[in-house]
Amino acid sequence: QLIAKEHGWKVDMQGFTKGLESQKNRSREAAVVNTDDWVIIKSGINESEFIGYESLSADVEIVKYRKVKSQKNEFFQIVLNKTPFYAESGGQVGDRGYLQNGEEKIYIEDTQKENELYIHISKKLPSDVNATFKAVVNPEKRTLTANNHSATHLMHKALKIVLGNHVEQKGSLVDENHLRFDFSHFSKLTNEEIVKIETLVNDKIRENIPLTELRNIPIEKAKKMGATAIFGEKYGDFVSVIIFDKDYSVELCGGTHVKATGQIGIFKIISETAIAAGIRRVEAITAGKAQDFYNSQIAIINDLKGLLKNQKDVIKAVNSLLQQNNELQKQIDELNNEKVNNIKDDLINKIEISNGINFIAEKVNLDAATIRNLAFGLKNAVNDMFLVLGSEKDGKANLTVMISENLIKEKGLHAGNIIREIAKEINGGGGGQPHFATAGGKNPQGILNAFKKAKEML
Repeated sequence: QLIAKEHGWKVDMQGFTKGLESQKNRSREAAVVNTDDWVIIKSGINESEFIGYESLSADVEIVKYRKVKSQKNEFFQIVLNKTPFYAESGGQVGDRGYLQNGEEKIYIEDTQKENELYIHISKKLPSDVNATFKAVVNPEKRTLTANNHSATHLMHKALKIVLGNHVEQKGSLVDENHLRFDFSHFSKLTNEEIVKIETLVNDKIRENIPLTELRNIPIEKAKKMGATAIFGEKYGDFVSVIIFDKDYSVELCGGTHVKATGQIGIFKIISETAIAAGIRRVEAITAGKAQDFYNSQIAIINDLKGLLKNQKDVIKAVNSLLQQNNELQKQIDELNNEKVNNIKDDLINKIEISNGINFIAEKVNLDAATIRNLAFGLKNAVNDMFLVLGSEKDGKANLTVMISENLIKEKGLHAGNIIREIAKEINGGGGGQPHFATAGGKNPQGILNAFKKAKEML
């Protein structure tokens, strides 16, 4: 509405609201999911037994399945009598892998949890749902995810040590590629704080602290141990506790973890941002991803050294180049100012007087910023001015219109309205304020016709 008002237009708010509601309805329809009834293969099984802490494979049977349809997708939800697949929980994503019977492989795209049932998501069903299958978890994904999950625990404690005990977990996401951790804190982390956090975590990794995993212990006992709860997680009467050094990290967690911290290899924070008032988000990588990150940074430094003729002090060499560049830029700015002044004087000499208005129309070989400076320079130097400048770059045309303030009041001229008309000659469009407007188009050959049309408009 504000932009339209500047151009002298009105917004059809009734039409906008109608269109917005139509789009909302389309979004709702696209999000509708149709779920078939469960097809029961084995009755009387209300819970899935998770055996994924001990094993990444198992002989399993299908208990039940159902088809799920959305507007753009169709898949199956499969429940097994037992499963090595970890279901998404506590910020850790679900496992992927496959079910195999003979030569047939049914790939599991994701694993979710619903009413204590582990739901295995697949794009197709096995040809024989009554068969016995070998359920196999993707071991690489599980290992990399465990690296990131355990690193999250180490980092959580490091955040408390470096920033203070006010730090509380507000959310997390852990997969095979990275870890994301949201926490309460009142300010942006400094580079020094990030280095301290990374150093603490990497020190704990090098200590190769063995995992202590306590399963199915009373929650009151876990609390007495000082176990930290995960934000948003619901706990029953019995819980699992993950310990990496009882004096360092003790947390309630049902996720999968490394057997010892040395497996994580390396920890590196790659970003730190705000996501809400008083809530920060850290993203980090570990193991091979972190190694790749460091290798890429070293490659950049080596390339930089090559460009700088292998000078030993790269920072000093870059600072020297920046200083030289600043000095050269000053010289360029001075030359551009001189060039603009010369062009300005030349244009003043080419003024045509039409109906008491100083009309200037000229094609110039300048960039957009310099043209703007030129236009405002002419406005200060020439009274009663109607200026039209054209330029061509990379096969495209640009137009600029500048009008003296008194002509806007006395003659009713409006640069934005004028440029919309003359921009048609360059197969383009534009707009702007009453005194200054710009336009772009695809037809540089039309610039002279735009000048002619502007003059006719006087």
